[in-house]
Amino acid sequence: MVSHGICKSRKNIMKVLIYIFTVLIVVSCSNEQSISSEQNLVNDQKYNWRLVTSWPKNYPGLGMAPERIADLVEEMSNGQMKITVYGAEEQVPAFGVFDAVSSGSHQMGHSGGYFWKGKVPAAQFFTSVPFGLTADEINAWVNRGGGLELWREIYAPFNIYPIPAGNTGTQMFGWFNKEINSLEDIKGLKMRIPGIGGEVLKEAGGIPVTLPGGELFTALQTGVIDATEWVGPYNDLTFGFHQAAKYYYYPGWHEPGPMLELLINKDAWNSLPKHLQVIIETASKAVNQDMLDEYLAKNNQALTELVDVHGVELRKLPDDVIEEFRKISNKILDDLAKEDESIAKVYDSYLKFKNNVSAYHQISEDAFVESRNK
Repeated sequence: MVSHGICKSRKNIMKVLIYIFTVLIVVSCSNEQSISSEQNLVNDQKYNWRLVTSWPKNYPGLGMAPERIADLVEEMSNGQMKITVYGAEEQVPAFGVFDAVSSGSHQMGHSGGYFWKGKVPAAQFFTSVPFGLTADEINAWVNRGGGLELWREIYAPFNIYPIPAGNTGTQMFGWFNKEINSLEDIKGLKMRIPGIGGEVLKEAGGIPVTLPGGELFTALQTGVIDATEWVGPYNDLTFGFHQAAKYYYYPGWHEPGPMLELLINKDAWNSLPKHLQVIIETASKAVNQDMLDEYLAKNNQALTELVDVHGVELRKLPDDVIEEFRKISNKILDDLAKEDESIAKVYDSYLKFKNNVSAYHQISEDAFVESRNK
């Protein structure tokens, strides 16, 4: 009787265990199906975003960079995300990109940080400052030297998430209708030049003017300005500046390696699933390098055409003019750092990186190029 009771008790325990096990399997399967359904909803949701730029629509280099980002994002997301790109003035003014993204009226923008110097003074360091970092150097500082973290910290109060998205390489100083033989020739000169470069020109006696790219040719041709910088031979040839000015000066001391930015409204960014965020970051990184490759490949071809076909007079700025610009630039940057804590923080990181990388370049790239060109 005892043995029979034990057996019966064991059978009951087994039934209970089987029941519990069955319930656990059902619940687990239900949870997996629920999670799978939620994941499918995320993966199936379509995103249609608008991107505004500071460049003419489909403009070589600058204007095509956001187009390439949009194409890559759509392809890598298998059509889940589509980005429509608008050129300057199509939906917002060329210099209205930052505000459009900050406010959320548009999810994305493509431009250069020095255009917002009146709103975010430290932003200029993430594009270019006079006698600063070259393209390779600013890429290294931003991506591996702490610059990106500072950049995002500076833009956070404006509800913007920035990503590096292009570089033109070292630029030309620009187009002039008179020769520059000394500092005297800078005085009273009306020149389109943005950022801290414009402040340097002003301190040297010139008159800096801010104009979007699409207005430069007419302003130069009609005498509204006496000179203009833009980018370099590749872009300058497409704008036809050689038809409006005679002298083409180098070096581009004011923009040694200007990095461009993809601006994303932070609320919009946070609404994206992680895989789309990764896709956007990856596409931007690819285009950041691709643009630099494009300019390096195209600039010399365009310069040859400007000089040999169109008779442009290529000139180097006098050494004493460059040296004076350098002195003025250093003073302006030091003064800005004293006046603004955010600039001081960014400038400290920027300057330390520049000094370190410059010391190494003296015995590596600089030494090699000097040897190669002898």
